[in-house]
Amino acid sequence: MLEWEELIKECSGCQKCSLGRTRKNIVIGRGNVNAPILFVGEGPGEQEDNQGKPFVGPAGKLLDLLLNALLFREADYYIANIVKCRPPGNRVPLDEEAEKCLPFLRNQVYLMRPQIIVCLGSTAMKYIVDKDAKITQIRGNWIERKGYWIMPTFHPAALLRDDSKKIQMWQDLKKVKQRLEELCQNKTG
Repeated sequence: MLEWEELIKECSGCQKCSLGRTRKNIVIGRGNVNAPILFVGEGPGEQEDNQGKPFVGPAGKLLDLLLNALLFREADYYIANIVKCRPPGNRVPLDEEAEKCLPFLRNQVYLMRPQIIVCLGSTAMKYIVDKDAKITQIRGNWIERKGYWIMPTFHPAALLRDDSKKIQMWQDLKKVKQRLEELCQNKTG
């Protein structure tokens, strides 16, 4: 496994798939690299590609609003994606692209050692939980795997298209906040 600086350098020079040829910026992550929570999305969109940071467009602003409303501190989380480069037209990453990029995400998880991983949407859930699972069926349910608590929920972009999902995602993030508080109590208790 690479240390953070080596990982960033490796990602920045990556040309393992066609996404490396069309990106403006590599999008590795944002937030606290020592955080107990890792949010994982699908891949960078246009704003993210322009700025080199994940979740800075409309979906990211909505995610930030939700996290702030639930009183998450910025120190509580780090945000990354399955793929580090923007797929053309913001399409879903192809399996080949995701498979080439997943070692970078695994390296991030190894370095961070988060206690909670939140899968934002079906693409993140597919590569972290189960390729055949349906987000509408397993979202909001805790999955414990390899010492990590995993919570699949909707991608914030889905909420921008369908208001009816807002309450469900709010409830899912409340569960994440509650689990974080329980884990913190267990450390100090």
